[in-house]
Amino acid sequence: MRSPQAIRDDIINHLTTVIDPELGIDVVNLGLIYSLDLDEDGICLVKMTLTTMGCPLTDVLARDVSAAAKQVPEVKNVDVQFVWEPAWTPSRMSRAARLALGIHK
Repeated sequence: MRSPQAIRDDIINHLTTVIDPELGIDVVNLGLIYSLDLDEDGICLVKMTLTTMGCPLTDVLARDVSAAAKQVPEVKNVDVQFVWEPAWTPSRMSRAARLALGIHK
């Protein structure tokens, strides 16, 4: 049996395959994933945000995040919740994402 941290790392790794179509960078490096939790029944709760409220890609990203997390054997179902607090800012992005977008701060 894998440790909870190993499972969490595996989920995060799979979420890096979910690319924001507008920015061309994955949701993890964009800093859109605020938290994730996996309970003993295999239900994975992903709290995430979007770069802008009212983004037309909400359903697409929720579907893709769910599909990516379900690639982890321990994940039986995924609940994606969009949150708006704290508001997303470019400071949440990884250094690699900022560089890819030409942000050098």
